[in-house]
Amino acid sequence: MNTILMIPTAEGVGLTSACLGMVYALDCNGIKAGFLKPFSQENQNQFDRTTSLFQHLFQRDTVQSISHEKLLQYISAGEMDDLLEEAVSLHRTIAAQQDVIIVEGLLPNGQDHFASELNAALAQALDAKVILVSTADIQNPRKTAERIESHLRQFGGVNSNRTAGVLFMRTRGLPEESAQIPLTIDPSLRLSAEIEKFSLELQEYNRHLGTKELPIIGMVPFSNTLSVPRTLDIASVIDGEWVHLGEAKQRRILHSSLIASSIEYELNKFVAGELIISASERTDVLLASSLATSNGIPLAGLVLTERTAPATQILDFCQHAIKRGLPILHTQLNTLETAQRLADFGNEIPVDDTERAEQVTRFVSSHIDTEWLKTQVNGNLRPRLSPSAFRHELVQKSIAAKKRIVLPEGDEPRTVQAAAICQSRGLAHCILLAKPESVVDVAKARGIELPDDLEIIDPDTIRDQYVTPMVELRKGKLNELQAKEQLQDTVVLGTMMLALDQVDGLVSGAIHTTANTVRPAFQLIKTAPEYSLVSSIFFMLLPDEVYVYGDCAINPDPDAQQLAEIAIQSADSAKAFGIEPRIAMISYSTGTSGTGADVEKVAEATQIAKQRRPDLLIDGPLQYDAASVESVGRQKAPDSQVAGRANVFIFPDLNTGNTTYKAVQRSANVVSVGPMLQGLNKPVNDLSRGALVDDIVFTIALTAIQAEQQVEAKSSN
Repeated sequence: MNTILMIPTAEGVGLTSACLGMVYALDCNGIKAGFLKPFSQENQNQFDRTTSLFQHLFQRDTVQSISHEKLLQYISAGEMDDLLEEAVSLHRTIAAQQDVIIVEGLLPNGQDHFASELNAALAQALDAKVILVSTADIQNPRKTAERIESHLRQFGGVNSNRTAGVLFMRTRGLPEESAQIPLTIDPSLRLSAEIEKFSLELQEYNRHLGTKELPIIGMVPFSNTLSVPRTLDIASVIDGEWVHLGEAKQRRILHSSLIASSIEYELNKFVAGELIISASERTDVLLASSLATSNGIPLAGLVLTERTAPATQILDFCQHAIKRGLPILHTQLNTLETAQRLADFGNEIPVDDTERAEQVTRFVSSHIDTEWLKTQVNGNLRPRLSPSAFRHELVQKSIAAKKRIVLPEGDEPRTVQAAAICQSRGLAHCILLAKPESVVDVAKARGIELPDDLEIIDPDTIRDQYVTPMVELRKGKLNELQAKEQLQDTVVLGTMMLALDQVDGLVSGAIHTTANTVRPAFQLIKTAPEYSLVSSIFFMLLPDEVYVYGDCAINPDPDAQQLAEIAIQSADSAKAFGIEPRIAMISYSTGTSGTGADVEKVAEATQIAKQRRPDLLIDGPLQYDAASVESVGRQKAPDSQVAGRANVFIFPDLNTGNTTYKAVQRSANVVSVGPMLQGLNKPVNDLSRGALVDDIVFTIALTAIQAEQQVEAKSSN
């Protein structure tokens, strides 16, 4: 078992972020990493933060830490050996199912004087490699080198085979572009040149730092973006009470402004992400905040100080803003006290703020030398496609594909933000169909920076050129007047661009129904020559594997031939995304244990699929548990190569498929990517109307990869 112990050199070095970033870096490379924090330093009644965040982020179990109270009892009784024995027992509890264990050491603080000694003893007891986690002062290499030197001595110095490397966190003075938040692990952000330069400066004071003997495995920049709390998190800090909670859980405080002078001189402060602080009697500030919200500017929130909360009639006047989610807090503190408390607010990640924890984790892991990390992992690894690895592959493949994707909902705020992300990071060349001034207004209101090369096309300027081609494509089914009318719909317009090969794929559905998105594709793009229908799949990102579910969105009640085709389409889609398909045809019966028309349909579909594609591993009918649980599969279908090992699940009808995917997604807190449509001549994909920005980004990436697959398939035929 490979064990890496993360030892902090001081408080506030970002130890939690470092540990989570290490787990994520390993996970993206198909290496299953567990996490252990043997000793808690939290208050008695609190769950350990890092342990809780690990469980939330990776949907993986671990053990609870030895409480701080119990730790102190062991230390005061001089029972260090017993304490270490219990820590080893915790380690063994989780080690069996992991390739690597990341262990979080104790923070050196004024309270726990024994922290350094216990960390050294823990490294010995767990036979762990040690990575020192420290901040770095780029302007003062001597101070940085001396800090590392003093901690190395506890582990036998540089020459000890236990010391593995140094990870610098929260490093100031680095290039601003290195502080961008990646979608997954992004090795291009790693600051190799800066590390090499800093290593040479450090070696003037310690000749081993930055060499093979003691490598710098990462230098993580300080990021203001990642230090932003949710509006929800400040209520207790300022002794506030919610006048209106609104979207306090989603909105983040990028800046805060104290409004003291006349409102006409302060209007420039009412921008996206701003927390407005003002005395309660300033009704004009409340009205200005409401107007900004009504104009689509997502303020972080409004804090009203002193005296009493605003009167009901004033709040009634602001109902439109309140309905749009403006968080409003009232505190008895004065404005200066409120501003001071917020300035002193720490930047620890709350246990339930998984969005920020995910961003920090991706950010840290992108600055870690994963090639070095892989060299530290020996033994027989079990390569796997984890959710993190799947997303990472998705992003890398879409960057390589370099496809043009049209977005008909061009001025929808989430779509604008997703397009900006995809364009700036090279996932696709995005084309927004919308009035340019409308897109600019959305971006300005929401603080979105539009890349210079993001293409925005006014539909009115191009619509007429598609009338004749559309009439030709639908010959006998519509005339010129009808074509002009249908092309008023930007989804139809975007589909025509795709039909004429002016773009490579289309993504819609943030504000349109599935029918609005799919119907033009059926009419204008049509099915691929080898298929008779269009179906859909979801990628279900389970903690240790990615499953494919089909069809969960399109075909209500496919017959046996259609079901076989859905299975074949889904298998090919799985292969294209790095999943070696083992296909289970799902039913309420396994094998011949049950009878009925529904079971017979699945049995017939299985035989048809096997005949059409003898190269695929397909079995059915299988009950879901027989398909997915190894012990049940062995019992119910002992001769099956799929039972208990399936990763592609084909449901007998839409009722079963849609219900199952939603039940798994919600009850097991599983992230799903999709639906991805398959069987069309060219890729068109539908979004959920509740899609988050990240959902749209990953759907654009899926679409780009599908487009590249179709090119490759045509060239190989």
